[in-house]
Amino acid sequence: MNIKILGTGCAKCEALEKKVRHIVEAQGINAEISKVTDLKQIMSYGVMMTPGLVINEKVVSFGSIPPESQILNWLKENS
Repeated sequence: MNIKILGTGCAKCEALEKKVRHIVEAQGINAEISKVTDLKQIMSYGVMMTPGLVINEKVVSFGSIPPESQILNWLKENS
C-alpha cells in the first residue's frame, strides 16, 4: 500500500502524518508512507486545501484531519 500525505508543512499536515503513521504501526499495516510538499504535485491531485491524504493514488480526504476510525476504514478498504 502506498500512502501520501499532501502538505507544505503546516501544523495540520504534520498532525495528519503523525496520526497515519501511528495507525499504520499500531495495526501492523504494510505501507509505504511519503510526504508530498511540492505545490505543483499537490495540485496535480486536485487538492486545493491541505492536508491531503492519498491511498494508492486515490485522494480520500483533503482540507481536514479525519478521525482515526475513518482513516483505518480507508486503509482496510485499500489493503
